[in-house]
Amino acid sequence: MIGKLKGLIDSYGEDYVILDVGGVGYQVHCSSRTLQALPSPGEAAVLSIETYVREDQIRLFGFRTDAEREWFRVLQTVQGVGAKVALAVLSTLPPAELANAIALRDKAAVSRTPGVGPKVAERIVSELKDKAPAFANVDPAVVHLAGAIDSDRAPRPVTDAISALVNLGYGQPQAAAAIAAASRSAGENAETAQLIRLGLKELAK
Repeated sequence: MIGKLKGLIDSYGEDYVILDVGGVGYQVHCSSRTLQALPSPGEAAVLSIETYVREDQIRLFGFRTDAEREWFRVLQTVQGVGAKVALAVLSTLPPAELANAIALRDKAAVSRTPGVGPKVAERIVSELKDKAPAFANVDPAVVHLAGAIDSDRAPRPVTDAISALVNLGYGQPQAAAAIAAASRSAGENAETAQLIRLGLKELAK
């Protein structure tokens, strides 16, 4: 199995790059985000590789980082997500944003991906929720709060404060994150109005 390729950019296709490694041109399929980040033809590049072997073909998928390749693998554990959809998701969301979206149950962010409808987005954020926090740059308390809100276990003042921020035009994940921070600083017995004030301060930072 090929795990990494280092060579010179030969040429680009619509969804792939030809990488010249010692005179052999490897066709490597990449997300649009990865293709845009690669250098001009003739310049050196290194790609982490995922090799797919089928009866009738061998396909190489390339990634700028091992973390991006890992997300490519993880995404395909979700029903209805194959290589094409996984690449489309990574074209829309870089790994850090994808991890944050899953950790905060932000299916709207995932469904921005062309070809990913609400049902698939819901499966991605639900089935991968236990894997995302390890990758996400999100406070574990925010992840916990997002989960609590999801299942109506959060205290009433907290849910009311989040609803108020959402009504002001903030997204659900941003509102949840701000109120999570406000709740930690104000304590468990904070009133809704106090949480809203503190949450707005968090959002203004």
